[in-house]
Amino acid sequence: MELILWRHAEALDTVPDASRQLSARGEKQAKQMAAWLKPRLPKNTRILVSPATRCQQTAQTLELEFETSRLLSTDASVADLIAATDWPTGSGAVMVVGHQPTLGRVAALLLSGEEAEWSVKKGAVWWLSNRVRDGAAQHILRLCISPDLIEV
Repeated sequence: MELILWRHAEALDTVPDASRQLSARGEKQAKQMAAWLKPRLPKNTRILVSPATRCQQTAQTLELEFETSRLLSTDASVADLIAATDWPTGSGAVMVVGHQPTLGRVAALLLSGEEAEWSVKKGAVWWLSNRVRDGAAQHILRLCISPDLIEV
């Protein structure tokens, strides 16, 4: 299974939190990452998005169908994200467009075995996969990239 974590791009500092919109810089970040991601996503990638406006706007730049999941709201837990994605037993690829600190905690748990406060930069993507080797499950970091490193 592939698990792609995409943090929403930079948003305006307004309230309420769930209605925050992308800033002009955030719109640029989202478009850059979407242009890079779209041709690389596995066919039939399931895209799950937080209902927060900034996540919806980030996901819309892909111009692909996606599902909105309340399990991925701003107060989502690691358990919520894992339940929403069926990690690691699901099949295919799942991309989550969500928030910190949840995305960082999920990455920490999968890669180190413990939840920790790992930082995921706004607009960045962390791409993980799992496999079984010699009877043991392994989680693999395939990619970690921020939008400022992308040239499209």
